[in-house]
Amino acid sequence: MSSNEIPSREVARRVFADEFNDAAFTFKESEDDRAPVYQLLPTGAKANRVFFVGTLTEKDDVGEDNEYWRGRIVDPTGTFFVYAGQYQPEAAGTLRDLDAPAYVAVVGKPRTYETDDGSVNVSVRPESIQVVDAATRDRWVVETAERTIDRIGAFDEEGNEYARMAREEYDLPTDRYTGAAVSALESLEESDGDELGLGGAGGALESTEDLQPEP
Repeated sequence: MSSNEIPSREVARRVFADEFNDAAFTFKESEDDRAPVYQLLPTGAKANRVFFVGTLTEKDDVGEDNEYWRGRIVDPTGTFFVYAGQYQPEAAGTLRDLDAPAYVAVVGKPRTYETDDGSVNVSVRPESIQVVDAATRDRWVVETAERTIDRIGAFDEEGNEYARMAREEYDLPTDRYTGAAVSALESLEESDGDELGLGGAGGALESTEDLQPEP
């Protein structure tokens, strides 16, 4: 790439919280200091950005000298934690102003943090947080289940280097993520589609494609 070229923006992978929180291994594909950092998904894909939709159930300002907002966002498989401060002013402002519970769509970058006991916590630094409606959340669940199952279907294909890496880094059978995807779909059938009673409040997206997910 020449110095005059603008690097293309990484796609935002749709991923359920269950798989995202298992994805504690990160890597670069170049020695360049500015090279993107990727999260390795256990289903055999790399993610520099992620896209998810869920229910904001809690928010807290955990900053000391400056505002630093933590949001807890739940999908049918688990919980995402997002952190936004002065370097993510738009997302931080959205968290500040939102009242939980609310359906939100988030695009952001995975972040990992090793704790004192050696475990790794995974969270998201949000680029954008947008209030959506229940129908948008439901479409995301269906699309994410499809993408998850597609990744699992390609896991054993010859030449799938990220699947090979996942085998080396994780001792996690992919069928657990098939089960999570199926359970997520079943959760839509068991609910009325709008547990919060929020309807279309908050500006529904015409499609989750509007948020620049993976092609």
